[in-house]
Amino acid sequence: MSESEGKKAASSWINVAVDYGPLLVFLGVYRMNAPEDPNAAGELGAIIYGTVAFMIAAVAALVISKWRLGKVSPMLWFSTALIVGFGSLTIFFGDPTFVQIKPTIIYSTFGVALLGGFFAGKALLKILLEAAFEGLTDAGWLKLSRNWGVFFLALAGLNEVLRAQLDFEGWLWAKFWVFLPLTFLFTFSQIPMLLKHGLSFEDRDEPFKDEPPTG
Repeated sequence: MSESEGKKAASSWINVAVDYGPLLVFLGVYRMNAPEDPNAAGELGAIIYGTVAFMIAAVAALVISKWRLGKVSPMLWFSTALIVGFGSLTIFFGDPTFVQIKPTIIYSTFGVALLGGFFAGKALLKILLEAAFEGLTDAGWLKLSRNWGVFFLALAGLNEVLRAQLDFEGWLWAKFWVFLPLTFLFTFSQIPMLLKHGLSFEDRDEPFKDEPPTG
């Protein structure tokens, strides 16, 4: 493996860790503090401990992104701000609803923004990803923005359904066993379109390095 390939692989793993590491920390801390005998007070305590760890891990991920990648994407800034904001509301009011609706707000905001840009003829995803897909045509960027916009809105709806149907721990596990696989499958599905619109074959792994974070 060449030095450039090694750096690209390391960068890809850092992106994944930055996107999903804080959620893994949340789940781990929550499980460590969850009561063996279910009770409301113990459950709330576990959620609050997990939320505090989630907030700290999110800020740490932002710092790591700046340190190792040399940049912090606008989407990561926005996601971290919501994690800290809604996490603080969860702790203050003792209500996990705030941290659970955070993904819905992120997905909805980016979905509406990307689709609004698409209908206005502007590929906002090109700005958010800082033109990461070298060679991709303007038409390709527009289609990619449209597709991610629709996907984000679908995730927003799915988050609300799962939030209503599952308990808190089930909802947390769904972030890994439902949202994460769906995101990777969707990213895979975009490769043929990207290649058709100018993305060079040598850069075919770029979509996994630079996929938008999904909260």
